[in-house]
Amino acid sequence: MTDYPPDEWLALSGIQHFIFCRRQWALIHIEQQWQENALTAEGHILHHRADDPFFTEKRKGVIIARSVPVSSSALGLTGLCDVVEFTTAAEGVQLPGREGFYQPAPVEYKRGRKKHDHCDEAQLCAQAMCLEEMLATAIPTGFIYYAQTRRREAVAFTADLREKVLKAVEEMHTYYQRGYTPKVKPTKACRSCSLADICLPDLQTKRITASKYIRQYVEEAQL
Repeated sequence: MTDYPPDEWLALSGIQHFIFCRRQWALIHIEQQWQENALTAEGHILHHRADDPFFTEKRKGVIIARSVPVSSSALGLTGLCDVVEFTTAAEGVQLPGREGFYQPAPVEYKRGRKKHDHCDEAQLCAQAMCLEEMLATAIPTGFIYYAQTRRREAVAFTADLREKVLKAVEEMHTYYQRGYTPKVKPTKACRSCSLADICLPDLQTKRITASKYIRQYVEEAQL
């Protein structure tokens, strides 16, 4: 893979959008369209609590750095890690003004619960791959904290997950260079998307019967 110049770097956070829905990613990152809904607002509040730029603290041998800028010329990505934890280790990276070695691990905060499409894990893995390039080290594991379940999940950066990131990044750069917004088949997930009325305006304007509306409401409540 050829290194990308800085003016071609894409937003790292876009990997999550891309794996969830390629069309959503293109509308946001190529067409620059964005709308807030209740879900995105909750996400901003959660990240605001996690992000405190340049603030670090130490807890039981773990140095916690918040809102850490990362980038990778190999991936052509740039962005922020919510948190990077540096745990004392026998080997790893050295930190300015600190003695010994530390093992870094990115930590991402999400508003909902664990998803089935691995988009959150891919975003976290991309953060780790950026850190690996910047710090010249290997990072085997990171963590995702899900606010809805109040659980912190460990994520192993396997070869398969890394390959998923590489394929997504390559496709993202291809779409971006072409200015291409793909079409997709609507699913139930479209109903909670903040771009639904831009992406699929017909779904918002079609008139439906009261019985169908109630049935859809019940189905959505069971998701």
